[in-house]
Amino acid sequence: LQELQSSGRGRFVLEHAAPFSAFLTDSFGRQHNYLRISLTEKCNLRCQYCMPEEGVQLTPKSELLTAQEIITLARLFVKEGVEKIRLTGGEPLIRPDVVDIVGQLYKLEGLKTIAVTTNGINLTRLLPRLKEAGLNAINISLDTLVPAKFEFIVRRKGFHKVMEGIHRATELGYHPVKVNCVVMRGFNEDEVLDFVDFTKDLPLDVRFIEYMPFDGNKWNFRKMVSYKEMLDTIKQRWPELKKLPCETSSTAKSYKVPHFRGQISFITSMSEHFCGSCNRLRITADGNLKVCLFGNSEVSLRDHLRSGASEEQLIEIIGAAVGRKKKQHAGMFNISQMKNRPMVLIGG
Repeated sequence: LQELQSSGRGRFVLEHAAPFSAFLTDSFGRQHNYLRISLTEKCNLRCQYCMPEEGVQLTPKSELLTAQEIITLARLFVKEGVEKIRLTGGEPLIRPDVVDIVGQLYKLEGLKTIAVTTNGINLTRLLPRLKEAGLNAINISLDTLVPAKFEFIVRRKGFHKVMEGIHRATELGYHPVKVNCVVMRGFNEDEVLDFVDFTKDLPLDVRFIEYMPFDGNKWNFRKMVSYKEMLDTIKQRWPELKKLPCETSSTAKSYKVPHFRGQISFITSMSEHFCGSCNRLRITADGNLKVCLFGNSEVSLRDHLRSGASEEQLIEIIGAAVGRKKKQHAGMFNISQMKNRPMVLIGG
């Protein structure tokens, strides 16, 4: 206890003594109650901003987390205060046991939300079973409403499957269905208004995401369209656009055109970071804990798990990693120079 009191982090934890885990609270008082777990590095698309055209060197299957290891780690995090788990990839819905994993997570006491981020290709087929297993929330990636452009961006066919998946999700009562759109100059910034229009009759939350630098996506500043630029464009067409209130830990700035069923949001990771309220942790498909999407430090939970570490030891290791989390990411210019995994190997 004395040791806790003498460290800044410990003092914070003791002064704000709440049931929330000290291990998931960092030295800036951020409580990490949201965990993203990557189920696979594989993907059935080859999106230009996510993966190099030649694909990436995948981790051998034996080094990826098994379903049982995923549940063991999830149980640990939920016990410590995680309330929301998002399954990511690669493309999580190509993992054969994804429905079973959702069902197992659903049994964890204290877990309030199970979400998935998908490219939508397999969604229509799997959604009824996923919903039955306990899936609460869906994010679907879609960067264009033009079929030919879709094929160009993702280097594959499948536009109509994605659209069908979006409609199926709204029919099954997911509200809102979040649609993630990475905006890139010269690619799709001319479709921003069409995407806003897409929220007119459907309960969608179209989230415009600023283009981000990752290994292999040839990032340059000219390709980034800032949220302010997008907002100006939208307000010229819909001057009555309303800002919506948002939660402190939200990464999105949300707006709505009055009388539209859906809404739009902006994820401003580049122009206005939200590090101060970050409540997220990530586990990669090969079992590494990343405390920051843009940080390149990782710790292998898989190795500790497989070498027989006890629950207490694992929590200590997680706590130490969270304790080392920096106040904010390195900023736009530095991030673009930094060596980090390609997005497909991080899990978004």
